[in-house]
Amino acid sequence: MSAELLDSLIKGVFKEQQTIKIRVEKRKGNRDVTVITGLDPKDPELRKMLSELKSMLACGGTIKEDHVELQGDHRYKVKEFLIRKGYSEGNIIVE
Repeated sequence: MSAELLDSLIKGVFKEQQTIKIRVEKRKGNRDVTVITGLDPKDPELRKMLSELKSMLACGGTIKEDHVELQGDHRYKVKEFLIRKGYSEGNIIVE
């Protein structure tokens, strides 16, 4: 078994067991920010996913130490996006 195949299998299992929380916070100026916790900030694929989300939702966003922030309230669209990316629907909590 090649190292790349083993690595992709491990990532797939990790995706299915990962608990992800999506919530909206109010910031100054009464602005909404969608906060996604539970994703690995060191995952090189996270930057690519954030770029896809930002262009799909037409908003700004960033990766912080332990979470991802998107400008605006995009909870349900983010959940659908993560399900399409292979994350388990039962492990995604929308607050």
